[in-house]
Formats: sequence, structure tokens, C-alpha cells
Amino acid sequence: MKFIKTPVKGMCDMLPSDMRLREHILSMIKETYATYGFMQIETPVMEHIENLTSKQGGDNEKLIFKVMKRGAELARAIEKGEDYADNGLRYDLTLPLARYYSNNKETLPSPFKSLQIGNVWRADNPQKGRFRQFTQCDIDILGDETSLAEIELITATTSMLSKIFAEIDIKEFTVHVNDRRILAATALAAGFTEEQIGSVLISLDKFDKIGLDGIRAELIENGYDSACVDKYLAVYGKLEGGITLESFCEDIPEEFLAAEVVDNMKEILGVVTPMLGEGVKIVFDPTLVRGMGYYTGPIFEVTMDGYNFSIAGGGRYDKMIGKFCGMDVPASGFSIGFERIVTILKDHLKEAYKAEGEHVAYLIDKKVSLDKKQEIFLKAKEERAQGKTVTMQPMKKNVKRQVELLEAEGYTRFEKIYAD
Repeated sequence: MKFIKTPVKGMCDMLPSDMRLREHILSMIKETYATYGFMQIETPVMEHIENLTSKQGGDNEKLIFKVMKRGAELARAIEKGEDYADNGLRYDLTLPLARYYSNNKETLPSPFKSLQIGNVWRADNPQKGRFRQFTQCDIDILGDETSLAEIELITATTSMLSKIFAEIDIKEFTVHVNDRRILAATALAAGFTEEQIGSVLISLDKFDKIGLDGIRAELIENGYDSACVDKYLAVYGKLEGGITLESFCEDIPEEFLAAEVVDNMKEILGVVTPMLGEGVKIVFDPTLVRGMGYYTGPIFEVTMDGYNFSIAGGGRYDKMIGKFCGMDVPASGFSIGFERIVTILKDHLKEAYKAEGEHVAYLIDKKVSLDKKQEIFLKAKEERAQGKTVTMQPMKKNVKRQVELLEAEGYTRFEKIYAD
């Protein structure tokens, strides 16, 4: 049998320089979110297949890596023609959080501010910034029905991103905000039914890729009345050059859009705007949809010029946890595209990231005596106690090349120990 040395497509080996950068970014994420009161938790990488296929994950449910039943259970499933899978690898961290909270809510504070970092898996088509295995970082606030949750999520995340991107001298990025209730009201006011809203929003979600003409063609092809489609898209035809929340919503009848929804969005925009760092913008974006079917209120997404993917996104999902525990729990969350942040930093870093602090390498000739080795190891112990990173290595014949490789890993001081 021939062994394959390359990783599975869409999954990556991490070199030491990769891990240094990733751990550095993770430390900034954890430190920043901790100052906002978020508490780190962990959930299993596998979930019950019933949870993963509960129609809460949108298109991600088509990308599940399923885990087959084992032993006698698998044999029975094959014999009876039943589903071979009973578990699956998680495709995001939100659904596992909903199960986690439902199972542990009696011991958790309310509101509960959660930080979750871990790998997720999607049987996707790999490309730049998109993998089959990748790390997600999520913050969520459970038990807060007010706009304070969205304000905290957005300010904490923009603060964290500004801190990370400052290391590559990037200040500018944009937070897009909308509300699923505004999206629904716009469709209802145009004549679509409640049952049609989901399908209509799937088409609107392609606005950046196919434009209004493409959306119109797709909606007509899906069988919707042309007069209804034209009335709907006329609202979005006013977007050129930007549009304010008030001007977009002013023509939507109150029977479809409650005034409190607009007031809630005004509050989010009004409080967040003065708290943003230099170069960071927050804008009302009526074309922002977010594909997940579980969103029920405000939604948000972060983009950066020059990249065709978002770097963070989230929103309110008040109905998901109730499916697990039988009672609705207000919930809002922000998912950070960790791998995409790493991609952006790598694009701008001139060399591999090197860890801070003094790094010392002792290169020891093989003929060095036992007494001298004891002396060097004791000296290394003292230096480590002082906070230095110290490695002990046998001296290679090509010591010049050995030093070059160590320098690439961040070592700056070299002690060559020869026999007396």
C-alpha cells in the first residue's frame, strides 16, 4: 500500500511558524473578549445527527461529514436499509452551543456570555479562505433580549479586529448591519407571502454577485409574479450611493414593520458608532441577508476592501435554544472567521511571524564532556527561569545552515559549545 504524504484536500498541516502566528492571534482574541466578560467553554467535535439535520444550519446541512454507526448497530442499519450515520462532525459552533446551554442552563449565569474556539468541518469545495477543516471563534450572549447584546458583540469584535490588524498597519474595515424583520417586511409589503420569504431572501443574498437584474431573472424563473417582483426590487433600486435606515424603512407600512424594530436598529447604530476605532465604519446594509435560517432579528457582517469574503458575521437567533429545552431563550452571537484573519495577516506580513522574547540556542559538540553538559544544562535552566526560550541541540556538521534554520524560527543568540 502506498502512503500519501500530503494532507486531505481542504485540510492543512501547520508549520511551527503557522502555529506561532495562530497562537498569537488566539491570545489577542481571548484577552480582548475576556475584558468584555466573555467566558470560554468547550463542546464536543461530534454532535447527534438529529441535531445537525434539524434544518437550523441552512446550506451547511448539505456539507456534514457524517459518522457511521459502529458494530452491531451498523449491521442492523444496513440490513433494515436505515441511515448508516448516528453522529456527525459539527459544521459550526452555534448549534452545539444551543445544546450545551439547554443541558447546563441551571448552572450558568444569566445573561451568559460565551466564548467558544474550536475546529469545525464542512464537506465544501476548498479555495482561498475556505477549508474543510477550520477554526472558528464564536462569542454569544444568551438570555439578553435587548440591543445591549448586539452592542456588546459588535464593539467587542471590532475592538479585537482593530487590535489584530494594527499589527499589519490596517485600520479600515466595515461592519454591515440589518435586521431579518426588515428583510421580511420588505418582501411582505411587495406582496410575497410568509411562506415565500425564505426563497426570496436566498435570491436577494446574491445581490453582490448577480445584481438586481440577476435577482429579478431568478425570482421570475422561480415562478413569482412579475409585478410583485418589480415592486420588491424597486425598493432596492434606491441603494446606489448608499441609503439610511430611516429612508429605506419610511415607505414600509407599519402593519409589516413595527416601529420598535427600526428604533432597535437606531440604538445599535447610535451607540456603536462613536465607539469604533479610527477607520472602522458601521453601515446599515438592507441587502445583508446572512444565509442561516435561524436568525430572527439584527444581523451583522464584517468586510474588508480587497477581499471577496467576510471576516466575521452573526446575528440574533431567539428561537434555536427553545427547540432543545422547550422554552425560547434570547440569543445573539458573532462568529469570527479565524482562518480568514490568518490569511489576511499572512498576505501582509513580510516574513514569518516570530515569537517575542529572547531565544537562545546551545549547539553542543558531540565530544563535550559530561561535566560540561551538566554545566550548560544548569545554565539553560536558569535562563528559562528568567523567561527566555532555550533549546539544546547537537551541533551539526553544517552549523551555518543549522543557525539559519534556527534564525528563521526566531532564535537570536547562539552558544557553540566545543569539547575542551
